[in-house]
Amino acid sequence: MRVVAKILKQAPLSLSHIIARTASFATPTSKKNRAAPQNFILNNQTAINQMNQAAPELDSPKLEVKGLYKTFDRLVVLENINIHLKANEFVCIVGASGCGKSTLLNIIAGLATPTSGTVLIDGETVLGPGCDRGMIFQNYSLFPWLTVSDNIGFGLSLKGITKAERQERIHYYLEVVGLKKFSNAYPKQLSGGMKQRVAIARALANEPEVLLMDEPFGALDAQTKEQMQQFMIELWSKTQTTILMITHDLEEGIYLSQRIYIMSANPGQIKQEQTISLPPSRTLDTKLTPKFIEIKRHLIQTLRENPLSENP
Repeated sequence: MRVVAKILKQAPLSLSHIIARTASFATPTSKKNRAAPQNFILNNQTAINQMNQAAPELDSPKLEVKGLYKTFDRLVVLENINIHLKANEFVCIVGASGCGKSTLLNIIAGLATPTSGTVLIDGETVLGPGCDRGMIFQNYSLFPWLTVSDNIGFGLSLKGITKAERQERIHYYLEVVGLKKFSNAYPKQLSGGMKQRVAIARALANEPEVLLMDEPFGALDAQTKEQMQQFMIELWSKTQTTILMITHDLEEGIYLSQRIYIMSANPGQIKQEQTISLPPSRTLDTKLTPKFIEIKRHLIQTLRENPLSENP
């Protein structure tokens, strides 16, 4: 077992690699003992099982929602929601207004409770808000009396992070979101797109495991919205943050994400999961390519098959 512990301290390996390396440590290489590795494996099933439990699962989800329901009185808002995100993945949930997207995101954020079902972050059940999740709302949620720098650093000060480290993170994320020249400006002096970039920088400065985004560009004009979409592609490429974003804009969802979940309404359900087979590095011209148009046409048809019925 000391050999097993030595292996597990190293970089994560698959179970087959661990077994092979354990066998090579445990047996000599003479002809007499050539069959020993097989005997070693068969006679040490308990050790193998322990390794299987201790070794990290490389494909285990960063975020997982399992069998989630939400009802208000007798109205079923969400029904049997099952989704997952892998680490460093950008995933969008697309659906019409009123299908329960924001309710789902609030439950994942810990701001609301499900009627039944489970939300897991790294295998741990979500019981309420936590610093492992950052949230970006439709409105900018900035403190108007604080400068851009102070807004970005607000959460860090609450966490008791030293001033030196706080300033280092603020400087870094000002660079990332391209607002270094506006560090001392106040929110009223910024455009809508700039305000949302400050909100994103504030969330990322706290280094969440998952960034949750609730239609963050819905209030922007078309041109600024496209600029922010390109900004998000570049930001995700730099930070590799795990992101779950909800939107009613199908084109936006396709452009930004690696996978899309399509939601139907009344009750809100996951109707389809679609992998977006586009290159990770995308420009606005990507929206004009035949592949993008093909994906969009397919998903539009999926949405049309389940139009939003009249709310009760």
